[in-house]
Amino acid sequence: MSTIKNLASEKLVALVDASAAINSAENLDETLAAIASAAATVMHAEAASVIMLDKVRKKQVFRAAVGDCADQLIGIEYDQVAGISGMVVRTGRDTIVDDVTSERTHLKEIDMISGFHTRNVLAAPLINKGDTLGVVEVLNSAVAERFDDEDRQLVLVFANLAAIAVINSQLRDRLRKDNRGLRQSLKAPDEMIGLSPSMKNVKELIRRVAASSATVLMLGETGTGKEVAARLIHSNSPRCQRPFIPVNCAALPRTLLESELFGHEAGAFTSATGRKLGRFELAEGGTIFLDEIAEVAPDIQVKLLRVLQDKEITRIGGVAPIGCDVRIIAATNRKLDEEMRTGGFRQDLYFRLNVFPIEMPPLRSCRQDIPLLVERFLRHLGDEMKLPTPTISQDALFTLEQYDFPGNIRELQNVLERACLLCCGPDMPPDSLPCILAEHLPRDLFPTPSEAAGESAPGESALAAGEKAMIVGALIANNWNQSKAAKALGVSRDNIRYRMKKHDIKRPK
Repeated sequence: MSTIKNLASEKLVALVDASAAINSAENLDETLAAIASAAATVMHAEAASVIMLDKVRKKQVFRAAVGDCADQLIGIEYDQVAGISGMVVRTGRDTIVDDVTSERTHLKEIDMISGFHTRNVLAAPLINKGDTLGVVEVLNSAVAERFDDEDRQLVLVFANLAAIAVINSQLRDRLRKDNRGLRQSLKAPDEMIGLSPSMKNVKELIRRVAASSATVLMLGETGTGKEVAARLIHSNSPRCQRPFIPVNCAALPRTLLESELFGHEAGAFTSATGRKLGRFELAEGGTIFLDEIAEVAPDIQVKLLRVLQDKEITRIGGVAPIGCDVRIIAATNRKLDEEMRTGGFRQDLYFRLNVFPIEMPPLRSCRQDIPLLVERFLRHLGDEMKLPTPTISQDALFTLEQYDFPGNIRELQNVLERACLLCCGPDMPPDSLPCILAEHLPRDLFPTPSEAAGESAPGESALAAGEKAMIVGALIANNWNQSKAAKALGVSRDNIRYRMKKHDIKRPK
């Protein structure tokens, strides 16, 4: 407070005007530009710049500048401890350099790039609650040969005001970004159902990797629950309060996918009327799930590799890299090692993604989990359709357990949704509980004679196995009503009874 009292009234007025201009900025970029402009004005300097710390990449980045050749500075980055600004970052104290030619930490290369001749520098850290956010530099006093102690006092007051403005602006930007990111990740993580050895192994792998930030590659057939597993990893990780952003890489054309992932600047292409934040920026601090990663075009694979290696992205049409603190979980139903050998997938990206692979088992290898999945899906479907939770007959459940489900868990869910709609039709008696019967299941689920013949017992002819499969299929489809099954097969009831005895066909208990 005493520092402010000692300032001349003219400088106090300039400081108030500068503070008002800074606080009226709408976003972080505008705030930083206002800080640089106000610093040059208040300090009567030829130029000023704001250098922000990118702690993820351990870099200093010129984010705003005013003065001759200022445009050449924007986006230039260098090591976080380099230069006069690096010295300010390390010490947390302001500094005055009267003659940069005698200062060994001065980066002459930046003057060479910008074409600006720096004579003297006054630099102060932007600090909030002990955390250094960046540095404001004021270059070349326009009213004196060098900066003095009064200038030092003024820049300290200015830096404190600017730090508060930066924090508020970052908070506003983060809230906007979080609001958009969290809206895309509102879906609660599904419970991973299954007690089979294969599913227990998957759960253990998820438990082991969740607490780290390791990149995970989910492998397995379509519909095996790779996104569910990815959500569980995220929800059990230290990033669980940050967004989970899923992206289906196969659902978007190449040009649109690049914009969706990395964002774009206004004017980057014909329809780019404004700046767009990409999914990586929306997922900041959280997790991005890249489904169908094998479908990504080679040029985008290069950009993904840069994210994994350097933890940075660049918007389409942009020049300044943006730090990216995002965990990547990728998924594919294709053999990436084979794609790599044929040139369809980059080898270096494959090795970066394949840090912790998790193979999701197909449903046919976890048949004992089908009753648990059926119970879970029916309860969910009942709630969703505002109906009593349907039950399922033993015949229908037996049929589901025998089917291979090439579409895996997703196909099972679709089959049950269709069956629920059929068993809960308008002809359902009032106050009765809906029950899924075998007749409510698609005909594709029942074995054909040729399929049964391929699985015939030793010594059993293909003809006998085919006949048995045909009878079992008809019985299941008609809820084991022998008369209806006989009618469907075009034989008498006595005939079907004889053949049931002949093939030892019994209704499952």
